[in-house]
Amino acid sequence: MQWYPLKLSTPLARQCFGGERLRTRLGKAIDTQKRVAEAWEVSDVEGASARIENGELAGLSLHDVVEQHKEALMGPHWQGPPHFPLLYKFIDGTGMLPVHVHADDDTARRQGIWHHGKTEAWHILWCEPGATLLLGVKAGVTHERLREALLAQDYDTVMHRYSLRPGDTFYVPAGTLHSFGPGVVLGEIQQTADILEQAMPWEMADGAPLSQEQWEANIEATLGQLNLDQQSQPHPGLVIHDGEHIERRFCCAGPWFAMERIVFTRGYRRSFDRAVLLSNPDAPITVRWANGETQLPRAESLLLPAALGEIELVGKGDVLMHYEPDLEHDVVAPLMAAGYSQHEIEQLGDIGVR
Repeated sequence: MQWYPLKLSTPLARQCFGGERLRTRLGKAIDTQKRVAEAWEVSDVEGASARIENGELAGLSLHDVVEQHKEALMGPHWQGPPHFPLLYKFIDGTGMLPVHVHADDDTARRQGIWHHGKTEAWHILWCEPGATLLLGVKAGVTHERLREALLAQDYDTVMHRYSLRPGDTFYVPAGTLHSFGPGVVLGEIQQTADILEQAMPWEMADGAPLSQEQWEANIEATLGQLNLDQQSQPHPGLVIHDGEHIERRFCCAGPWFAMERIVFTRGYRRSFDRAVLLSNPDAPITVRWANGETQLPRAESLLLPAALGEIELVGKGDVLMHYEPDLEHDVVAPLMAAGYSQHEIEQLGDIGVR
């Protein structure tokens, strides 16, 4: 068949930290006035796999497409898990996200939680003045001291707090204690997994209070998945220019995903040999490929199968691209050619780790 950009259904999550800002600030077309915390732009999470909404594959789940058309979707050399490897969300942190942790690969397998862990990254799209987030445990804090602080909800004594600025990216390795909000809208790219342990005295779904016994059990589970040595900081990205009118900003990179933000004023062509998620936080754009074109509205996304090979973005735009990288070829080599040092490149995330 002739391949084309895939428009996916978008599961909505309504956890208690959400609000209306995906609609009012980001401009996403959400047909509800109810609280929305997350819009899952691409998902192959078990039980919540997106469905194809356009073209010949309409009605199939993303999981179906991975199984039936693996090479065309993912590329001829892909040897990943039996599901689409990336989960991307727009998130509204109108309220404070719970302080929580995601298991790393080894912990997830050892504890029987999932096939792998959940490393993620946040790209700040909008924030209120003075908005902050909590990320990572301060040096020298022990598990016992951390347990005391979590029970006292005294997070600043044991965690790093960072100010937020639109355009910054935070790479969050699995095993890192974290939270964000209130007052932020962001894009989150992550390994495909819906796993966490949270340390708050309330339910994430609706804010209902937990019993003391359940709260303490959750804190113990959280402590059991932490890597106290994991640290991360905001990063503005590393920029290269593909000509006078194209800025490629490498926002983060690691073995599971890379994120680039592309700003262009006279069109942009991109060749690729793997699946790419194209997400548009800005004004509507036109996407062309060999056999057609389509509109990509503001705050919407398209999944570009590897079989497309190349697309053209017409005119002027500001888009995010996410993909599973060959780190040396896709990230390290172009950045070193632009004059960045190995140390500077390594600040983007887990470079050289697998």
